[in-house]
Amino acid sequence: MPKLTVSIDGVVIKEIELTQERTTLGRRPYNDIVIDNLAVSGEHAVFVMRNGQVTIDDLHSTNGTYVNGRAIRSEVLHDNDQLDIGRYKIRFFQPAVAEAPAATAPAEPTSTAWPSQEVPAHPQPPAARIRVLSGPAAGREAPLVKVVTTLGKPGVAVAAITQRANGYTIATVDGTISPKVNGQPLGDEPLTLRHDDVIELADTQVRFLQD
Repeated sequence: MPKLTVSIDGVVIKEIELTQERTTLGRRPYNDIVIDNLAVSGEHAVFVMRNGQVTIDDLHSTNGTYVNGRAIRSEVLHDNDQLDIGRYKIRFFQPAVAEAPAATAPAEPTSTAWPSQEVPAHPQPPAARIRVLSGPAAGREAPLVKVVTTLGKPGVAVAAITQRANGYTIATVDGTISPKVNGQPLGDEPLTLRHDDVIELADTQVRFLQD
């Protein structure tokens, strides 16, 4: 299944699988992929999936759509292509489809490059969750089940918690107010979260908990 990852300043904030024939991208809330940023037009671009290929069409956007650094109107995408829309970078992934091997006479077992269940999976960090400390939702908890979880209010203070093989990190995504961890503003680089850290997003506080 073709997939997109949306990142800003090196932090992945969205992962989207392209499951329908047309997937629209833009600033308006009715788009399939919403990027709430003034550099993105209301209806900026559309991904069209047809006959196993994905094409991106620019919808006469103000700031343009770029594929691998080149301005385009319509472009067939290939695995690992990078799209630039404003400050956002969108990476396109399309897994290769393995062809069925032709029928042959039985042979002695040999090593193979095909994936199998015996290959160890990437290690996963211990389960984590956040607990709301302030506001009407105080006391509620939410498990961090996605690779990337965004928190906060767009345009004010937004941070992204990213699940990595060795733990969880938090980074600033957007907003006029810098998120804080344990009272200290986040810098330009992602910060590794530890059990019981308190995250402040404007007037909201949450606690990071990891079993």
